[in-house]
Amino acid sequence: MIAQIRGRLLRKGPQEAVVDVGGVGYRLTIPLSTFYRVGEPGTEVTLLTHTHVREDTLALFGFLTGAEQALFERLIAVSGVGPKLAISVLSGIEAPELVAALRSSDVARLTRIPGVGKKTAERLVVELKDKMQDLPSSEAAPVTPSAASDDVVSALIHLGYARPEAERALERTLRQYPDARFEDLLRFALQAVARRS
Repeated sequence: MIAQIRGRLLRKGPQEAVVDVGGVGYRLTIPLSTFYRVGEPGTEVTLLTHTHVREDTLALFGFLTGAEQALFERLIAVSGVGPKLAISVLSGIEAPELVAALRSSDVARLTRIPGVGKKTAERLVVELKDKMQDLPSSEAAPVTPSAASDDVVSALIHLGYARPEAERALERTLRQYPDARFEDLLRFALQAVARRS
């Protein structure tokens, strides 16, 4: 099994990175937090890797931190949670906040993650609450809109949206979610521009 990949980042998208290792391009599915922090194409990257094997598929999932990888592997061990949903969960909530939500049985917070309904949230809590002791959690304060705004606009422009369109999407998002963290702001802004397309 492939446990780690180090090489040159060829390209990246909100849920995908391609890393060149000795002339071979490895495509990895990544959470949004990794997309934001992994760097720009052309830079050297190291991704912790989970190799997912099924009879018809061999897929690689990449993470910048051990905590994200550990959470992913615990999520996919839950009945009814596959790798795609696990990546969506990690894209919809910061790893420390997910740990805190699971420890405190915060079903309401978990159901705000796209793709997670009440039954799935309850199952996550039941199966994972007692398996979070070794993972870090912090009740970090939300990023203030002024601190996150430039980053969100920059990320949207990097994804191919025009600056005016990105700024309008951010403005609509901030009106609705003024206290959201960067990852949530970016996700909601992406949904806003997608609805306009």
